[in-house]
Amino acid sequence: MTLDGIIGLDQQITLFINSFHTEWSDHIMKTFSHVQIWFPMYGVIAALFFWRLGWKKGLITLLTCVLCVVLCDQIANAFKDGFARLRPCNDKEMIAMGLHILEKGGSYGFFSGHAANSFGFAICSTMGFRNDSRLKYRGYAAFIFIWAFFVSISRIFVGKHFFGDVLVGAFAGLLFGYVCALLGRFAIRKLVKQS
Repeated sequence: MTLDGIIGLDQQITLFINSFHTEWSDHIMKTFSHVQIWFPMYGVIAALFFWRLGWKKGLITLLTCVLCVVLCDQIANAFKDGFARLRPCNDKEMIAMGLHILEKGGSYGFFSGHAANSFGFAICSTMGFRNDSRLKYRGYAAFIFIWAFFVSISRIFVGKHFFGDVLVGAFAGLLFGYVCALLGRFAIRKLVKQS
């Protein structure tokens, strides 16, 4: 497939996802799209790190999650400036094809920092909890990856990102999250006395 074909497919998938609008779905997707609303959830998860892992493992796990989010965010911003691909809400062709815009964003959108952050946090925190060998944390893993999916898809829904922006962001987040979690596991083995 040619580059033009890939771009065309990306536009069509984006418009398809962006087309499902009702009053309640608009409200839900706008809620998922706002980072600040999730701060209480992050606080609860941070507290759970310390409760389930103890303060040393909990602190290392928390720091690796923070490192992951910072890496995802900064690298996403560098890619946006480097690739300079317009967001759908700023793309006249997408608007002409019927893009539904719920929110405006900055000029460029490749790749999605929200998708990278949410999937990076999901895998990093899940692997972090697994430093507690007593439990599998399957329920948490299911919850946090479903949350990451909806955060990511909401960015297409509100008109701020193409499907490809979100897909690349999710893969980048999974990669950075996995690497950060491995660093955390290595630090725990080296710095925390095992009982």
